[in-house]
Amino acid sequence: MEALPENHSEDGENMIRSAASSKQSSVASAESVKKSSKLAKHGGVMPASKASGTFSSVSKKMEDVGVPDMSSTRSNSRFMKPTVTSNAVSLHRRKSTGGLAEKHPASAPKRQENGGAIGGKKVSPSISDPGKRSNVESRRSSLPSVSSKAPNSVTRLETKKSPTLSHLSSTKSDRSKPYLTPKPSVRPSASVSSWKRVPSISADSSDGCSSLRRVASHVSSPSACSPSVSSSSKLGPLSSSVDRGSSLSGRRKASTPESCDTRLIMLPQIEVKAGDERRLDLRGHRVHSLGALNLSPNLEFVYLRDNVLSSVEGIEILKRLKVLDLSFNDFKGRGFEPLGNCKVLQQLYLAGNQITSLASLPQLPNLEFLSVAQNRLKSLCMASQPRLQVLAASKNKISTLKGFPHLPQLEHLRVEENPILEMPHLEAASILLVGPTLKKFNDKDLSPDELEIAKLYPAHTALCIRDGWEICHPEFAADSTFAFLVEQWKDHLPPGCMLKEASIDQPFEGDACRCLFNFVNLSSDPELVLKFQWFIGDRTPTNFVPIADAIGEVYWPKHEDIDRHLKVECTPVLKDIEYPPIFAVSSPVSPGTGYPKVLNLRVHGELVEGNMIKGFAEVAWCGGSPGKGVASWLRRRWSSSPVVIVGAEEEEYLLNVHDIDSSLVFMYTPVTEEGVKGEPQYAMTDFIKAAAPSVNNVRIIGDAIEGNTIKGVGEYFGGKEGPSKFKWLRESKETSNFILLSSGAFEYTLIKEDVGRRLKFVYIPINLEGQEGESASAMTEHVKRAPPKVINLKIVGDLREGNKVTITATVTGGTEGSSRVQWFKTMSVKLEGENGLEAVSASKIAKAFRVPLGAVGCYIVAKFTPMAPDGETGEPAYVISEKVVETLPPSLNFLSVTGDFSEGEMLTASYGYVGGHEGKSIYNWYLHETETSIGASIPEASGLLQYRITKDAIGKFISFKCTPVRDDGTVGEPRTFQAQERVRPGSPRLLSLQIIGKGVEGTTLVADKKYWGGEEGDSVFHWFLTNSDGTQSEIKGATTASYTLTCNDIGFLVSVSCEPVRNDWTCGPIVVSEYIGPILPGPPTCQSLKFLGSMVEGGRLSFLAEYTGGESGNCTHEWFRVKSNGIKDKLTGYEYLDLTLEDVGKCIELIYTPVRKDGSGGSPRSIISDVIVPADPKGIELVLPSCCQDMEVVPLKSYYGGKEGNGKYIWCRTTKKLQESELVNLAAASDDILVVGETLTYTPSLEDVGSYLALYWVPTRADGKLGDPLVAIGNHPVMAALPVVSEVRIKELSSGVYAGEGKYYGGYEGSSLYSWYRETNEGTIVLISGANSTTYEVTDSDYNCHLLFGYTPVRSDAVVGELRLSEPSDIILPEIPKIEMLSFNGKEMEGGLLTAVEVIPNSSIQQHNWDKYKKEIKYQWFCSVGTGDYQSFEPLPSQRSCSYRIRLEDIGRCLKCECTISDVFGRSSESVSAVTTPILPAIPKIDKLEIEGRGYHTNLYAVRGNYSGGKEGKSKIQWLRSMVGSPDLISIPGEAGRMYEANVDDVGYRLVAVYTPIREDGFEGQPVSASTDPISVEPDIYREVKQKLDLGSVKFEALCDKDRSPKKALRVGNLERRILEVNRKRVKVVKPGSKTSFPTTEIKGTYAPPFHVELYRNDQHRFKIVVDSENEVDLMVQTRHMRDVIVLVIRGFAQRFNSTSLNSLLKIGT
Repeated sequence: MEALPENHSEDGENMIRSAASSKQSSVASAESVKKSSKLAKHGGVMPASKASGTFSSVSKKMEDVGVPDMSSTRSNSRFMKPTVTSNAVSLHRRKSTGGLAEKHPASAPKRQENGGAIGGKKVSPSISDPGKRSNVESRRSSLPSVSSKAPNSVTRLETKKSPTLSHLSSTKSDRSKPYLTPKPSVRPSASVSSWKRVPSISADSSDGCSSLRRVASHVSSPSACSPSVSSSSKLGPLSSSVDRGSSLSGRRKASTPESCDTRLIMLPQIEVKAGDERRLDLRGHRVHSLGALNLSPNLEFVYLRDNVLSSVEGIEILKRLKVLDLSFNDFKGRGFEPLGNCKVLQQLYLAGNQITSLASLPQLPNLEFLSVAQNRLKSLCMASQPRLQVLAASKNKISTLKGFPHLPQLEHLRVEENPILEMPHLEAASILLVGPTLKKFNDKDLSPDELEIAKLYPAHTALCIRDGWEICHPEFAADSTFAFLVEQWKDHLPPGCMLKEASIDQPFEGDACRCLFNFVNLSSDPELVLKFQWFIGDRTPTNFVPIADAIGEVYWPKHEDIDRHLKVECTPVLKDIEYPPIFAVSSPVSPGTGYPKVLNLRVHGELVEGNMIKGFAEVAWCGGSPGKGVASWLRRRWSSSPVVIVGAEEEEYLLNVHDIDSSLVFMYTPVTEEGVKGEPQYAMTDFIKAAAPSVNNVRIIGDAIEGNTIKGVGEYFGGKEGPSKFKWLRESKETSNFILLSSGAFEYTLIKEDVGRRLKFVYIPINLEGQEGESASAMTEHVKRAPPKVINLKIVGDLREGNKVTITATVTGGTEGSSRVQWFKTMSVKLEGENGLEAVSASKIAKAFRVPLGAVGCYIVAKFTPMAPDGETGEPAYVISEKVVETLPPSLNFLSVTGDFSEGEMLTASYGYVGGHEGKSIYNWYLHETETSIGASIPEASGLLQYRITKDAIGKFISFKCTPVRDDGTVGEPRTFQAQERVRPGSPRLLSLQIIGKGVEGTTLVADKKYWGGEEGDSVFHWFLTNSDGTQSEIKGATTASYTLTCNDIGFLVSVSCEPVRNDWTCGPIVVSEYIGPILPGPPTCQSLKFLGSMVEGGRLSFLAEYTGGESGNCTHEWFRVKSNGIKDKLTGYEYLDLTLEDVGKCIELIYTPVRKDGSGGSPRSIISDVIVPADPKGIELVLPSCCQDMEVVPLKSYYGGKEGNGKYIWCRTTKKLQESELVNLAAASDDILVVGETLTYTPSLEDVGSYLALYWVPTRADGKLGDPLVAIGNHPVMAALPVVSEVRIKELSSGVYAGEGKYYGGYEGSSLYSWYRETNEGTIVLISGANSTTYEVTDSDYNCHLLFGYTPVRSDAVVGELRLSEPSDIILPEIPKIEMLSFNGKEMEGGLLTAVEVIPNSSIQQHNWDKYKKEIKYQWFCSVGTGDYQSFEPLPSQRSCSYRIRLEDIGRCLKCECTISDVFGRSSESVSAVTTPILPAIPKIDKLEIEGRGYHTNLYAVRGNYSGGKEGKSKIQWLRSMVGSPDLISIPGEAGRMYEANVDDVGYRLVAVYTPIREDGFEGQPVSASTDPISVEPDIYREVKQKLDLGSVKFEALCDKDRSPKKALRVGNLERRILEVNRKRVKVVKPGSKTSFPTTEIKGTYAPPFHVELYRNDQHRFKIVVDSENEVDLMVQTRHMRDVIVLVIRGFAQRFNSTSLNSLLKIGT
C-alpha cells in the first residue's frame, strides 16, 4: 500500500475526525504498541465499536511523541472521483489533498456519502483493478497501525474530536459496490487491529478518488502522522507479526477464513522515541526552499509534503535523519546528491512529484523504504541501495527495465499502472533482477508459475535486461541473450574471429566447473590465445569480485560460494594484442554431494625398470573436506587379472624386476576428511620394459689376507639376471698387468702366491636373453701374509674343585710355535678383555690346569696367545667357561656287605661318608643276573641296610648301592658293593601235589604242586592209568605237568607222580598224587585253534586245530574279513588264505566247527587275527617318457606295499645324462644337478630345454613309511617347443607411423623375421616390399587398405616357426569430401518433386575427393512445426533420397533437406541443409485410380486412388456399367460411394468408376475413370446354372405376396407359395393347387421384349419378372444364392435360345 495520501477532501477529514478520540492525535509510545500488539490475533477483525475506544487510548498515550500524520497510511481502493463544483479553481499542481487549490464545502457532503466506510463490506486489495487496488508498498515498517484517512494537516487533526467508529461503519455508498470485492482477507494489526476499513486517499491515485485503507500489522500508533515513526519493539517478518496479534480476534470470534490478508506490507521499523527536537512537520506550508528553514542537525523525522520544494539543497546537515517525506512537491529528478550525507536515512517518500529520473539519487546505505509513485519515471535506473526492502513505483511511465539497480534485500516491488506491465513475464524478469529476496510483486505473493518460468532463463539474463535486452519467451531466451551479448561484443573481438559459444557448466561445490568459449577463426592468423579470470557474485548475478588465482579454464567452487553466481571473463589475445574481455555467467553454485569423484587419473614416468613413476589424481571433492585418498598399485600380466602389489600404497612407485612385461594399474579412491569415499578409478600403463643389463657397486668382501676367502659382489640391474660372468685376475709383479686366475666363480681363496699382490674382480652382467652389459670391476689392496690366529678356542674338562681342565684351539697363519696360556677367574659371565679378571696362574706353554679351591663359584677364563715359530705373536684370544666351578660333591670312602649269600640268610651293609655333613643318604639292594649286568631293584629292601635273601635271589649276584646326600640336599656320586658269589639255593622238596581238572575226555589235567628249595629245575612227572582191578600202567609220553585226557583214558583212574629237581639237577624225594576218575567221554570240541603264517600283506595264513570228543569226522572251517565297524565279509573255505591289499588294516577271523565221526557237531570256535599290516612300501618300476617344453611329463611308475601315500618326488635338471649309480643322492642338488620340481608331474620350462630331466621317487605308504628310493632319468634331453608367436598387434606411434610387436614362445628366440602387408577391402593381402622391420611408415598406396604386421618366429637354433599376422589396422583414409551449400530444383508445391542439388567446394582437393572417393550422398527431409520464432523441424523418417514428392500435409509448412556425403571409406561429412518457402497446394487430381475386388458377381468392389491437390473435399464418384466392346456407359442409379457390391445385373459387364477430385475449398479437378474386367458368375452358381440350362426346363419354388399393394411392407404372414417354371421358350408362374382349388397360372410369357427381370438392391431375396406392362410378378426366395440362380437361368434361356440382349433383360436403354 502506498504510504502517503495523494488527495485531500472534506469527507476524508470528517472520517479522521470520526475515527479519532476526543483527545488530540499524537505519536504513541513504544510501550503502548507492545500492549496493543497483544490484542490482535491472526485472521481476526476487531469490531468497529471496540476499535474506536482502543484508538482513543492509544492516541492519548502518544500525545507527547511527534508521530507523522496518519494520512501517510492510506489504501488505494477507490470508489469514485470527487465531485467538483463549477467554480472550482483550476489544478495548478498535484497535491496530496486531491489537486484542488481550495476546498469547496459544497462537495463535502457528497464526498462524505461516497467516501465513507462500508459497514458490512470489506475491500479487496487486488492490484488488477485500479478501483480495487491496494497501494501497499512496504513491509516490516513502523507504519501506524490504523490506516485512516486524514486529509487535513496536523493542526486540524489536533483540534477536532472524532466520533466512534460505529458511525463510520453506518455509512454506505451504492456507487462503490462495483469496485468492491466482498469478503476480502484482512490481516489484523499488532496494535489497533480494529481499524481495518477506514477510508483514505491513495498515494497512487492520480484522480483524487477516496479509497479504503487496510491496516498493516505491527504499527506503533494510530495518530494521523506520516508513516515514518515506529514503536521501539522490533518487527519480525510479516507472519510472526500476525501471530503475535492473534489473541484479540480469537476472543472476539470475528474472524472468517477470508479475514487473513497475506499481502500486507510492513514498513521498516525505526526504533526511536521522537521528541519535538527531532521532529519537523511542515506539511502544506508552501515551503519553497530548505534554506529558508532553520533546520536542526538533530532532526530525525522531517515531513515536508504538500509544499513547492524543487531542491534538497540544505538537507545535507541532517546527518541523523531517518524519515524524510518530500511527497507532492515540485521535484524534477535532478539535484538529489545532497541526500548522500543522510547516511542513516531509512524511509524516503518522493511520491507525487514530477521526477523523470532517479540517476542523481545517491546510494543510501540504510534506506529501507522508497516511494516514487505518481511521477514521470521512464525507468528505475539509480544507484544501488543495499538495504532497500520496499520500492513503490506505481503510476509512472516506466517502459523498460534497462538500468535496474542492484537491490540485494528488496522484498516488495510495485510497478502498477506503468506501460511496462505489457511486457511478457514481467514478474519473472523482476525475480531475475532482484533475486531470491523478492517476496511480493505488485502487492501479491509471487506467482509459482512465474517462479518456475524465471528458472528457465539463462543465468546472464539479468545482466542482459539491465543492458536493455527485451525479454522473450524462455524457450528462445538462451539464443536471444547470446545474440544480444554477441552484438555488444562484435566490434571488440579480434579481427577474423567469430564467437560461437560462451557458457559455464552447472557449478557444484567442490566439483570442477568448466567454462567454454568457442571462437571460430575465419582468417589465417595464428591460433587465438584465451586468458581467463573468474569472479564471484551475489545471489543475483551482480557485484562480481575477482577470485584470486582463478585464471584457468576450470574453477573449483568453494563452500562459501554456494547459492552465489560465478562469472568468468575471457580475454582473447591475438598476435600479443589483448582485446576487451567477454564473459559468461553461471547459475548459482549448488551444494556438493559430499561424495568425491576422480576427474582425471594419469601416471607419469618412463615405464622402464628402475624408474620412479607417480600417479596423479585430479579430484572433485564435491563439498567434502579434501583428504588423503587411498592409492594402490596392481600388476597385470598378459591375459591375466591384476594382482595387488603388497606394500605399494603410495602415489609413487619404483619399478622393479617383477614389473617387467607387466602392465601396472594405478587404483585411486578419493576419501574426504569425513571418511566419505568416492568411486575408485584406475589408470593403466603400457607394459614395463626391462632396463639394459648393468651392475653397480661392485666390491670385494673379505680381508685381503692369505688364507681368507674373498667374495666379489655387485648389484645387478636390468631384468632377470642370466649367466653373468665373473673373473679373478692377479697383478703381475714384473709387468703390473693382471693375469687371469679363474672365471665363473664369484669367490676366491687367497693363497701364498697372492701375498704382496693385488687382485681384481671383474663382473660382466648378462640378462636371461643373453644380452651382455658393460662390465665393472673392483680391486683389493695388496694381499698380506696371515699372522698367527686362534680359532675354535674351548675349555675341556669338568669344572669342579681339584679337577684338571685343558684348553684346545686351532692356530692358523703358518706353523704354531710356543703359544702360551694363562688362566683367570671372574665373577662376570660376560668377557670384556682383561677387565675384572683375576689371574690364577702365570702364562705358560702348558695347556692343562688343575682347578684350585679358590675358583669355586667363579668362571674360569683362559687367555691363549698364538705364536709362530719365528716368535711372531698373534692377537690373544679369550674363552670363558660356560658355568662356574663347583665344590666337591658328597662321596663315600668305603662300602662293604657282610653275611652268607644263601637262600634265607640275612645280609648287612656298612659304609664311610665324606663331603660335608651327611643327610638322608639313599640305600638300594639289587639282584644281578651276572656281575656286569644291570641290577633289578629289590623294592622291599629299599632304604634298609639289611636284606634277607629270598628265592628270587637264588643264582644271582646281590649288590648294595649307597648314594651319599649332604645335609643341604646335595647328592653325591653313588657307590656300589658287588657280591663276588651267587646266592645258593636250599635242598629241593615238594610241599604238596594234586591234580586239577575234570575227569572228562578232552579235558587237560594239570599237576598242581608247591616246590621249595631253590630255583626249580625240570622236575620229573609221570602220569598213570589204574583200571578197575587195580592194575596200574604208566601213560607213555605223559611227562609234563599237564595231560589232556583222550578217548583211550575213558573208564580209568588217573594219577601223577613228581620228583622235584632243582635247576642244578639236585633231586628230591618222589611224591604221588591222589587218583581222579574214572574218566568220562566228552563232546566234540576244538581244544585249541591258532593261525599259522605272517599277518602281513602278501602272506599266506593257515591254522592248527586240536580236536577232542571221540574220533574226528569232517570238521568245517570258514575265513572272514572283519572291518573296523564290525562288518564281516566271507572270504573262502580253503585250508589257507592269501592276504591282499584289501585285508590291510582289517582283521581275519577263522571259525572252526568240530564234527565227530558219527556226525555230532560241537560248538564252533573262532579266532581273530591281529590287524593285517601292509607290506613295506616298494617302487617296482619308474620310467620317464620323452620330454618337451611346456608339455606335462607324467612318469610311469608301479607301487607295492599297502595303500600308497603321498610319495616324495624330486625333479632335477642336469646338463649331462648321468648313470643310475650317480643318481642315488639326486635329492641333494649340486652345481651339476638343479632341483626344479617336487610334484608327481612336471612341465618343462624354457630353462629345461637341452637338459636331461631326472626323477627321484621315494615310495611312501599311506601311514608315512618310506621305501627305498627309485631314480629315473630321461633318455633324451628336453626338446624345445616349436617357435610360435602370439598377440601380434599393431600400434600407432605417430601420424602415419606404425609399429608391430608380438610375444615370442618356443625356446630362445633367434633372428626372427618381420614383414608388413597391405590388405584391400576385398580381403587380398599383399606383401609390402622392403618393409622388414618392426616399424612402418604409411605411403599413398595404403589408402583404403588395412595394414598387417607379420611376425615369423625364428628359434636360436634357426628353426623357423609359422608366420603370424596381426589384426588389420584401421583403414588409412584421405580427407572427407564436403558440401559447400545445398539448393533446390523443382516447384515448391504439393505434388511437386523437389530435388536437392549439392554445391561442391571450389578446391582441387575437394574436387579430386569428390571425383575419386565419393560413394554416397544421404538426404534427410524435415517438415516444419510451428511458425515464426517457435518454428522447428521434425524429421520425415522415410524421406531419404535427393528428391521429395511434396505431400498434402506439407501444405503451409516449410521443408528442409539435410544432406550428408559419405566416401568410399564409410565416412560422412557434416550435414548441410536448405529450407523451402511455405508449400502451396496443387490442383486436385487423382493418380493410380483402380478398382479393387475379385471379378465375380457376388463380390464387393472398392475404388482406390492417390489424391493430391490440397485437402480433399467432397469428391464425386459415379459407378457405371460398360458392355465389353461397346463405348457406351450405363449409369448405376444410387451408386456414388467408394464401395460397390456387385450383383447378377453386372454379369457380362465391366464396372466403371468415375472419380472427380474436389478440394475442400471447392476447386474441382479433372475426372478420372477406372474399370474392371467383365464380371463373371460365381463358380458355384455358374455350375448350378449351367446344369439347369442344359436340362432345358426347370422349376423353382418361390414366395409371392398376397397383397400386392406397393404401399405395404413385405411380411412373412402375407407370403404364398408359387411355382416358377422356366424353359427355353417361356417363363410361367403358377399358383399351386389345394384341396379346394386347382393350380392356376398367374403370368406366362416369352422372352421377347419388353420381358426382363428386375432386382431389388435393398433386398437380396426378391426379384420381379416383367412380361409386359400388365403382367409382372414380385417373387421372393430364401437366399440370395437361389435368387441369383433363378435370374441367371431365366436370362440364360432368354439369351441362348431366344437371342434376347442382355440390356433388354436388364431393361437398360443403350
